[in-house]
Amino acid sequence: MSGVQHIEVHSAEAGQKLLQFLMRRLGKDVPKSFIMRIIRKGQVRVDGGRRKPYDRLEQGQIVRVPPIRRESAAPAAPAASFTPLPVLYNSGGVLAIEKPAGLPVQPGTGHVDAVSVRLRQQFPDAEFVPTPAHRLDRDTSGVLFCGTSYSALRDLQQGFQDHSIQKFYLAQVHGEIPVGTQWEMRDELQKASAPGGKEKMRVGAGKLALAQLCSLSVNSGVTLVQVQLFTGRTHQIRVQLAARKHPILGDLKYGSSLSVSLRLHCHRMIFGNIDISSDPLWLER
Repeated sequence: MSGVQHIEVHSAEAGQKLLQFLMRRLGKDVPKSFIMRIIRKGQVRVDGGRRKPYDRLEQGQIVRVPPIRRESAAPAAPAASFTPLPVLYNSGGVLAIEKPAGLPVQPGTGHVDAVSVRLRQQFPDAEFVPTPAHRLDRDTSGVLFCGTSYSALRDLQQGFQDHSIQKFYLAQVHGEIPVGTQWEMRDELQKASAPGGKEKMRVGAGKLALAQLCSLSVNSGVTLVQVQLFTGRTHQIRVQLAARKHPILGDLKYGSSLSVSLRLHCHRMIFGNIDISSDPLWLER
């Protein structure tokens, strides 16, 4: 059992709800239900006073946490080596990294390696562990925005919610689309059944999906396109291009017959005066 802890709220953590703060600080082996219980019983104190789970914290406050009994566990295995994520930008609470294809943003069943895990390893001494502000599909590469403070994370998440963050993708698709062609892609997307219960979408009656396509180059039956995304639906670009008979190379789920890595890359994102871009590894130079 640990002793009483007195935890200071750092500037990067200010604005968090008490529950969120303790979940981050105490770790995943302390259940959320337990933290809720000790807060509601008054065993957690902030500057000597009782607080509610969703009260927000200020810089410099001291959070008192009672002794916590943790489940005994086998000795931890030595930390595995990991490949650091390339940093494209890191200033003012905003971190932009380049996510490689094949790496999910969050861990899950069957995959423990993830962007969020690597960020914790890459920034072990951070007051606020850099946290992804949005998602990219596992097989999609490219620019990923993260918050290195709670306030910046909230600003980024709001930017994605209200679509003020501009997002541009590059994709190689089957078929030839004349260079300079521009399409507005406006569809409604809905979930569809897929083998094994896996997630799949299709065009139909559902949520609005809006994007703008521009053809950049054509080579031997393959077109390089730029897609500006105005909404952020699941698999949106993949579904919309497949519905127009131009599936993305390597997208076996949505009609490609070519077994290569998915040719979809988040090429550029703009947040206020922050303008970050990167080129995919598969792009011929």
